[in-house]
Amino acid sequence: MAIQAVITGDIVNSTRLAAAEEKKLLKILQQLLAPYQFEFYRGDSLQVYQKQATEALKTALLCRTAAISISQKEETPISDVRIAIGIGQVKTTVKTLGAAKDEAFVLSGRAFDEMAKTGMRLSITTGNSLANEGLQVIADYINTIFKVMTARQATVIFELLKGQTQQKVAAKLKKSKSTINQHVSSGRWAEIEKLLQHYENIINQLT
Repeated sequence: MAIQAVITGDIVNSTRLAAAEEKKLLKILQQLLAPYQFEFYRGDSLQVYQKQATEALKTALLCRTAAISISQKEETPISDVRIAIGIGQVKTTVKTLGAAKDEAFVLSGRAFDEMAKTGMRLSITTGNSLANEGLQVIADYINTIFKVMTARQATVIFELLKGQTQQKVAAKLKKSKSTINQHVSSGRWAEIEKLLQHYENIINQLT
């Protein structure tokens, strides 16, 4: 049986966002998650069931860059999304996410609970201890990159994660190509791309 992914997360500092910013962020997240089975609960918490486990990290990073980019006027980003990705088997039909007890849901929930103690913003876990070592390195590296990411960098990285070219991003954001290129470089897009590929390679070895 193919492995699948469950994302459990919450919006960091949602109460510090202006009402319009919070509303805008929730709308963006709902649009991002629309292709999957998902639900919001307690206002700022979310769970996503994603059958293609190889795509889960990209989904997580889209959510995080959306949140980081939402407060453009602030020097230091206010918001982020804390996310735990659980990867494992889902053997039963999932009707209600909150009631699901398959492996991927259990792994995601446990990892999310652990994150509250560590202060980390991204965790990736499977039932395979060897795979977890590689995934931990990827998560730690991404956490390091995202910890210093600015709202403007996140805006550009968000578009690139959606598959846009730098040229299209420049046109959409009404910025020069050199400005976009600068944000691509300082936002460490080349490293993020490599980490997404490494993640995909590990997940493909599990199936």
